[in-house]
Amino acid sequence: MIIGSRPTKFQVVVDKNQCMLCGRCVDNCSYGVFRMEPEEIITNTRNCVACHRCISQCPRDAITIKERPCDYRSHPVWTAQVKENIFKQAESGKILLGGMGNAAQYPILFDHLVLDACQVTNPSIDPLREPMELRTYIGKKPRQLEFIQKSDTDISLVTELVPNLKLETPIMIGHMSYGAISLNAHKAMAKAVSDIGTFMGTGEGGLHEALYPYQDHMIVQVASGRFGVDVNYLERGAAIEIKIGQGAKPGIGGHLPGEKVCADVSCTRMIPEGSDAISPAPHHDIYSIEDLKQLVISLKEATEWKKPVFVKIAAVHNVAAIAAGIARSGADAVVIDGFRGGTGAAPSVFRDHVGIPIEAAVAAVDTKLRRQGIRNEVSIIASGGIRQSADVAKAICLGADAVYIGTAALVAMGCRVCGTCYRGLCTWGIATQRPDLVARLDPEEASHNVKNLIEAWTLELAELMGAAGINSIESLRGNRDRLRGYMLDQSMLDVLDVKPIGA
Repeated sequence: MIIGSRPTKFQVVVDKNQCMLCGRCVDNCSYGVFRMEPEEIITNTRNCVACHRCISQCPRDAITIKERPCDYRSHPVWTAQVKENIFKQAESGKILLGGMGNAAQYPILFDHLVLDACQVTNPSIDPLREPMELRTYIGKKPRQLEFIQKSDTDISLVTELVPNLKLETPIMIGHMSYGAISLNAHKAMAKAVSDIGTFMGTGEGGLHEALYPYQDHMIVQVASGRFGVDVNYLERGAAIEIKIGQGAKPGIGGHLPGEKVCADVSCTRMIPEGSDAISPAPHHDIYSIEDLKQLVISLKEATEWKKPVFVKIAAVHNVAAIAAGIARSGADAVVIDGFRGGTGAAPSVFRDHVGIPIEAAVAAVDTKLRRQGIRNEVSIIASGGIRQSADVAKAICLGADAVYIGTAALVAMGCRVCGTCYRGLCTWGIATQRPDLVARLDPEEASHNVKNLIEAWTLELAELMGAAGINSIESLRGNRDRLRGYMLDQSMLDVLDVKPIGA
């Protein structure tokens, strides 16, 4: 053994004076950290991922978890994480995997943008006393409306309107597939969006029968693996999304390990039980915007032109030009997934080093579409790294019509963002298919939490709009004059098309 033992990332300590030997930590930890002995609880600290399930279940608050109790020698270049990765790959010779979004220390642009508020010359609006319009329509909008007057009192609309999604809040839940997360997690989110009047994505794992009651609020996804895709699947969704790329792993496909493909997942995805579900990096029938246009038209034909079709791409260097092409492909919305977008599993080198932040991507796309006069041809949905209501407001100011949230919804259900979703041992019953773990997540209770989160963010968004003297989400969209950059250099301000503070 050349490398030998390495510093542990976490240290688990059980206070013997507080511990009553109830064994809940042993029962709840699926990573094998705790072991019951006659007189004490023994811990195997190296197995800990800091999911905090043990802490949440301990009735005496006897457990503490310390991060990096004994770290590597500090060095400005050869950081602990760099050395840890080298050790792992020297031992395994394999690609390192990671869950959730980008974990590198890039500045978060949302935190360097501040919102405006009314003062003397223009009055603010009290959302508790005056109506606020947050209803959002996703899809193509006509350049102009034409009417015909049939009589003195009868006017009819001549312009043919294409199908749009009607959202009661500009917040949706993004695509997380059944297989990557549990059915109970899907049920909870589906019930929440149905109650609120918004939508969620199925992910590329098909649509389980248990979600049929909520299908009017589901966006079905067609990805490169085409898992679970048939006419029945397409017709059940309120909209269809073609997944070209994902912010957490631009340029590569996906891989659901066979251990997570149980009988139920195999039926929903239409693949053999226990087999790996591998999504190719490209769609093998799409190599140009013209190819994409054919798929968009095919999906619309298959659903009698009744469903809007979205196209999801990862935020990469030339995202604006790509989005402009998508707008001309006939798609109704483009979903842009920033490099902080979550995932169940991705190579760490992609997750942390490929792509660009959603703030810059949305601003660039909105600017490009406006300059080309095609902004009304397509809605923009921002995804990847939306953490709070202020991020929603800033994303809309930068040009988004609506946002997808993902990790925030999981956190509302108990997720501690430990980043080990790919192991299938999620102690909270979210990113797992193990029946005993899945049973820990109560769909009703989790649904209540997700609903509360979206409603709270919607209320805060209304308050932020009211403070800015805006009573309609339409007036906030692309309104970058309501933003100022704080501690951003001029080149970044130019990309965002935002003035600095004080200007």
